[in-house]
Amino acid sequence: MTTLITLVIGATAALREAAIASCLDRALDIAAILEGLPSGEPILEATSRLRVSRIAPGCLCCTGNLTMQVTLNRILRQPPQQLYISLASAEHLDRLQAFLTQPPYDSLLELMPVLNA
Repeated sequence: MTTLITLVIGATAALREAAIASCLDRALDIAAILEGLPSGEPILEATSRLRVSRIAPGCLCCTGNLTMQVTLNRILRQPPQQLYISLASAEHLDRLQAFLTQPPYDSLLELMPVLNA
């Protein structure tokens, strides 16, 4: 099974979470990796159909690569139908997209268009 993956960019964690929340199909198994912590109450909360992982802000292709890789690998042990990755910065979006389309992820993930929050 291939997991559809959407990278989400936006100015704040709250905007990115709200953008993801507006796209959720509650009938699907979904996972979200959220970079950064919300400044107020979180918008996305884990449910039986939604797994939420929060990681500290830091470029996911540079300083946060290992954290993101470990989190992604854990999620893919029980692959969701849809995966969202919220990025605090779009500076290296192309590097992250390239990483996600390399082995072993190329056979597990299908990259969808970027979601702008």
